[in-house]
Amino acid sequence: MKFTNTKVQMMQNVHLAPETDEDDLYSGYNDYNPIYDIEELENDAAFQQAVRTSHGRRPPSKTSLASSIGRPMTGAIQDGVTRPMTAVRAAGFTKAALRGSAFDPLSQSRGPASPLEAKKKDSPEEKIKQLEKEVNELVEESCIANSCGDLKLALEKAKDAGRKERVLVRQREQVTTPENINLDLTYSVLFNLASQYSLNEMYAEALNTYQVIVKNKMFSNAGILKMNMGNIYLKQRNYSKAIKFYRMALDQVPSVNKQMRIKIMQNIGVTFIQADREKMKKAFQKLITVPLEIDEDKYISPSDDPHTNLVTEAIKNDHLRQMERERKAMAEKYIMTSAKLIAPVIETSFAAGYDWCVEVVKASQYVELANDLEINKAVTYLRQKDYNQAVEILKVLEKKDSRVKSAAATNLSALYYMGKDFAQASSYADIAVNSDRYNPAALTNKGNTVFANGDYEKAAEFYKEALRNDSSCTEALYNIGLTYEKLNQLDEALDCFLKLHAILRNSAEVLYQIANIYELMENPSQAIEWLMQVVSVIPTDPQVLSKLGELYDREGDKSQAFQYYYESYRYFPCNIEVIEWLGAYYIDTQFWEKAIQYFERASLIQPTQVKWQLMVASCFRRSGNYQKALDTYKDTHRKFPENVECLRFLVRLCTDLGLKDAQEYARKLKRLEKMKEIREQRIKSGRDGSGGSRGKREGSASGDSGQNYSASSKGERLSARLRALPGTNEPYESSSNKEIDASYVDPLGPQIERPKTAAKKRIDEDDFADEELGDDLLPE
Repeated sequence: MKFTNTKVQMMQNVHLAPETDEDDLYSGYNDYNPIYDIEELENDAAFQQAVRTSHGRRPPSKTSLASSIGRPMTGAIQDGVTRPMTAVRAAGFTKAALRGSAFDPLSQSRGPASPLEAKKKDSPEEKIKQLEKEVNELVEESCIANSCGDLKLALEKAKDAGRKERVLVRQREQVTTPENINLDLTYSVLFNLASQYSLNEMYAEALNTYQVIVKNKMFSNAGILKMNMGNIYLKQRNYSKAIKFYRMALDQVPSVNKQMRIKIMQNIGVTFIQADREKMKKAFQKLITVPLEIDEDKYISPSDDPHTNLVTEAIKNDHLRQMERERKAMAEKYIMTSAKLIAPVIETSFAAGYDWCVEVVKASQYVELANDLEINKAVTYLRQKDYNQAVEILKVLEKKDSRVKSAAATNLSALYYMGKDFAQASSYADIAVNSDRYNPAALTNKGNTVFANGDYEKAAEFYKEALRNDSSCTEALYNIGLTYEKLNQLDEALDCFLKLHAILRNSAEVLYQIANIYELMENPSQAIEWLMQVVSVIPTDPQVLSKLGELYDREGDKSQAFQYYYESYRYFPCNIEVIEWLGAYYIDTQFWEKAIQYFERASLIQPTQVKWQLMVASCFRRSGNYQKALDTYKDTHRKFPENVECLRFLVRLCTDLGLKDAQEYARKLKRLEKMKEIREQRIKSGRDGSGGSRGKREGSASGDSGQNYSASSKGERLSARLRALPGTNEPYESSSNKEIDASYVDPLGPQIERPKTAAKKRIDEDDFADEELGDDLLPE
């Protein structure tokens, strides 16, 4: 027992050594005095009581304060050691607390703070700021009024802003140095004022204001405003100064600002044009003021004195009088020509230009030319296809004197004639002829209205009368040639057109008419020669080129015909006659692929015509592309399910290719043939009942003839040629189905007849078994 107690005591004095002798480098950083722990203040009852009640306002004692917060006060002495002071004074912890002052962290015991020092409203700085605000408001109000369209109010606001801005500048000069003046505000006020002056058409004031801005060297980039000054000078029609200021503005714009430079140069160009307009106006005004020095009164007998009357009659037609007439006619011609030239360009529109010329002429000695200018104005409206304006002007002029009335009625007659209103055209033509029987244009228009009614003899009389009044009336000479052509007087028609050709050497219309006359006279070589002259004048006319191709085809020159037809197709690829000829040409030369291109285009132009698609399918078959041919026939059958010829080809192809569809197509073919037979019988019985003498229509069911259903002569001729083709040479004639073979005819045999002319003979639907797609196949 003693040994055990001794051992226990010895173990109590034993201290175990640490596992390592090394010190922990990071130890001690988290150790702190619990006095400074502020996280437990919420749980400190004494501290919370002091905060909620007036307990905290009592003079704290050293012991109570230390016990209440569990830590020494700032600056307090504990265990003979004074706690160091801190710089946190804003929280109310001052030395006064140690001397018994109340706890007042928000300094509420000091009373309210003293009021801020009031600003002096009468100070110069405040006055300047207020004035600046008022000036800005006035500028904004001016801009708003301008945008609303109230230009007068905008100008008043701009003036007020200018006056107040000058007062502001004077006050700033008294208070601060000139360098502190608000230049941006001054610039804005002056620029707005100048703009409002310009918009109110007060150009002098605007220019003065712009000059103030431009001459002030303190304003940067003010030189660009010279463009605005140029615009004002342009409005004042002072073109020289406008160009000067535009060029000065152009010099101020840097080269990098290309857009602005382009606009200024555009203004310079417009100014030059305007200057030319003014020069043209001044020149025209000078032209009409040139004195003719012609005394018209001396040709009027003032009394009944026989001697004086004899003298007056003698000088009315002497050489001096003729010279005066020529001079007057020349002056009138110059004036009318000048007016026609300048009217479309001196104003914004030709109508305004003519109005200006009319007003100037009315105030001159050539007052009678004003009506002629009005007629020219109406003719210009006609050229622009503004018929309503033209009719309005002409109807006003129709009510004036006889000469003007005749001219106006003549134009109205031509206008109604172009509108196919021949009754109105004839009525106004009568008015024109009655007003002036010697007016060749009126007589020509009257002849035109008679020509439109088919009275060619009477029309020729009016044209002849027009030529008697004026042998240089080319319209009457041309029209009488057409009249002789209608009357089949080809020699007289050719003589008229040859005379006209001597006057109008390069008229394509005259050359074509001469060629047409030679063609009617069955002289194709001369027709070709004259058509070649037409081509030299207008080499891109597709109709003339196709006509040349037709004539060469008649002459048997296929290569030349192909050349001109191809040129015509190149310029106008929608002429179905030209496309048809080219396709037939390639069939004759056995270029099936080339022919397909033209027939496919024809099917696009005439999608409701079955013959073009049958042509395409037959070309595929001839070229050996049987599958494509079969697909084309099937597609054609879907579009035209009642076309007999398409069904025949389908039956033949499907049979020879061993397809099962042959029987179905054969049943459809028999049904359609039977329906057609029934209809033909009904038509025949109806003809017999009515005593008609017309021959019955032949069908295509005869086994030996192989004739088509079409009764037209053209179809019969083509069928006759196709009937003559040997069947053993055909690639599908070896079929065992003789019933089908008897009615089968290939429309594109190697000896197919090509049309002689594109205009007269075409590969029509008669070349196939059906002339019409469905009506002839259905029973009534």
